Amino acid sequence: MRIFFGGLKVICTLVVVLISLNIVSPGQEFSVILLGTGAPEPVIERFGPSTLVNAGDQKLLFDSGRGATQRLWQLGIQLPAISAVFLTHLHSDHIVGIPDLWLTGWLRGRRDAFKVWGPQGTKEMMLHLERAYAFDIHMRRDEDTRLPGSGVAVEAKDIGEGVVYEAGGVKVTALLVDHGDIKPAYGYRVDFGGRSVVVSGDTRYSENLVRYAKGTDVLVHEVIDAASFRARMRNLTAEQVASIVGHHTSAEDAGRVFAQVKPKLAVYSHVIPWNTQDLLSLTRKTYSGPVEVGKDLMKIDIGEEVRVTPWQEKPR
Repeated sequence: MRIFFGGLKVICTLVVVLISLNIVSPGQEFSVILLGTGAPEPVIERFGPSTLVNAGDQKLLFDSGRGATQRLWQLGIQLPAISAVFLTHLHSDHIVGIPDLWLTGWLRGRRDAFKVWGPQGTKEMMLHLERAYAFDIHMRRDEDTRLPGSGVAVEAKDIGEGVVYEAGGVKVTALLVDHGDIKPAYGYRVDFGGRSVVVSGDTRYSENLVRYAKGTDVLVHEVIDAASFRARMRNLTAEQVASIVGHHTSAEDAGRVFAQVKPKLAVYSHVIPWNTQDLLSLTRKTYSGPVEVGKDLMKIDIGEEVRVTPWQEKPR
């Protein structure tokens, strides 16, 4: 008996030591998955902008662009498991996936309110979505399958800059960025377990982003290759092209941001145009540190080291 309890004590002590070394950390995953790295174009290679942050037992979604729900399904993530959705701004490519995630998550078993935080106008948008889908909600809740009304309820908040969410050791801070005439537009910083990730949202070069992101482990940043974009956008006038280019971040300017922030890893998402090939060479004009051009379903694990894992389809 003494040997058994002694052995148990040794095992428990060893587990505590391993946890402190980040070798064993049950339930404490901190990772980023790029669900969609594209922009408004409906291309298969890059779905609409959406970034998932796993922090312990919480799953936080930043923007819900086209196909976000399908990407979660592809990963085997239960839709009701999404703790909250944070919107950077209300451009359609960042929000068009919300009805799917909200209503399909309800069909798949969500029992709590669908939580959405975003800039001014978020509450009004969600109210109108509830009205737009009133027939579907009524039939599924009151007449047909009798799903619980609590699962289709919406908890929406219009936020300002500062801490907007704290739960289970996770802190989410909204930071104002500069998306030209589109105001307000936010980026977000997620802090968990002494580590952090920053999602830029749509922005041109932003000193405020640099300030909030200083020293972060991972910086997920939007980018535009202006020359490539100009060459491809033949359906737009020169003035329209100039306007779009003017409220996004060039690869050279993104490099300047990375050089000041000094993240362990910088990752491009919201890539414009979706098939540009020159981002890394352009970035190297101003930044020599670690950088990746994000691809859909790329996973970034954040610990003592930052590990990048491209998506590999698992055999069924």
